[in-house]
Amino acid sequence: MNAMHADVRRFHAPAAWLPEGWARDVLFELDGAGSLVRVTPGAQPDGAERLDGPVIPGMPNVHSHAFQRAMTGLTEKGGPQGDSFWSWRQLMYRFLEGLTPDDVEIIATQLYCEMLCAGYTAVAEFHYLHHDPNGMPYANRAEIGERLIAAAERAGIALTLLPVFYAHGHFGGAPPNPGQRRFINDREGYARIVERLAQRLKDRPTLRLGAAPHSLRAVTPEELRATVECVESIDREAPIHIHAAEQQQEVDDCLVWSGKRPVAWLLDHAPLGSRWTVVHATHMDADETVRLARSGAVAGICATTEGDLGDGFFNAAPFLRAGGRLGIGGDSHVGVDPFLELRLFEYGQRLKLERRNVLAFAVRESLGARLYRTACAGGAQALGQKIGRLEAGYRADWIVLNTDDPALAEHEGDGLLDAAIFGPARAPVRDVMVAGRWCVRGGRHPLAQESLARYRTVMRRLLG
Repeated sequence: MNAMHADVRRFHAPAAWLPEGWARDVLFELDGAGSLVRVTPGAQPDGAERLDGPVIPGMPNVHSHAFQRAMTGLTEKGGPQGDSFWSWRQLMYRFLEGLTPDDVEIIATQLYCEMLCAGYTAVAEFHYLHHDPNGMPYANRAEIGERLIAAAERAGIALTLLPVFYAHGHFGGAPPNPGQRRFINDREGYARIVERLAQRLKDRPTLRLGAAPHSLRAVTPEELRATVECVESIDREAPIHIHAAEQQQEVDDCLVWSGKRPVAWLLDHAPLGSRWTVVHATHMDADETVRLARSGAVAGICATTEGDLGDGFFNAAPFLRAGGRLGIGGDSHVGVDPFLELRLFEYGQRLKLERRNVLAFAVRESLGARLYRTACAGGAQALGQKIGRLEAGYRADWIVLNTDDPALAEHEGDGLLDAAIFGPARAPVRDVMVAGRWCVRGGRHPLAQESLARYRTVMRRLLG
């Protein structure tokens, strides 16, 4: 092998899902940075490492609040006046009171290992837990952001870190409430966090910096512009994410404040385009739905969390028919499974419209393949990383499917995706690679035992 190709590694898959469709006997060649330099269907192994199943692109997770992984199961008790997103939020504020930076890193490491085992290979971390329990900045203002970076690097998952600007408790610049004290920044404090994180993420190919004005409830129009300008001073192409229209009450309050619905306000006043992700967008009218689709922005759908919080159903079919782009996210992590997110997304549409295969738009089209392909493309766009396709020039982030799972047994091609998403699959993922590095083998992460032991220690104290 000549010097030019000395660092090229080669892998051979019995089948792989390429941009043009399924192909057999696919040879992947990777450079030293973990990017695909050549993908050759119909090739002989010729000494390459043999993969133990069909290969598909890894799934990006477009929306994560990592610390909320530790809240799972803590909010499932009836309240005195009925429960909603807003009562859940009060419980979340109380949960935060004892959380330390060490706790956040341990929880995030556990979560990111779980994500990889489930088939997520990259995550957008919507990071708003900035300060200590009293609301005071840490000596290093970016302390918790750096802990999230450390967790991602240790687990091996790719990360787009989205430091959140959060300044107010309600529309119109209302003062924050005491439970939000760990989130709150002024513009100068936020800029210092962004600058520090930018240095920490510099020259790390699997890590990316973006920004997140939390919501129209939490930032004024001037602060929204300033947040975008802050990150654009570092990276003109940085991803921008924002919560919008998750709850009907939010829509009603936005109408009182501005005379417009949240997504309509953003479309009229913010430069929504391909760098933007609007998270949830659950409550859009027909006009907003089409306009958001045509803007080129990604809709970030978090079906398990939206179900958990009673958010409602996204206006999916008209959005996708209008050319809309979407990705899936775990949000509060009541579910850590991309196949489950896609199943619940489609099932929500079925329950709402009372018919089947709502999002399959062509006769005999594989719904699993359509959903997976759409979410991969939208997720890659939302994270601002060159992932989501098994093609030369893209990063080698992939999943080897586990055809020993009974749900996948004897399925081929798009049938594998239909079975993984809509069948009773327990362990559809065998192996996972990120940037040319194996992170999961045989369904197990190498840190699984150690990470769980540390997570148990944290949970014992928090639950006690």
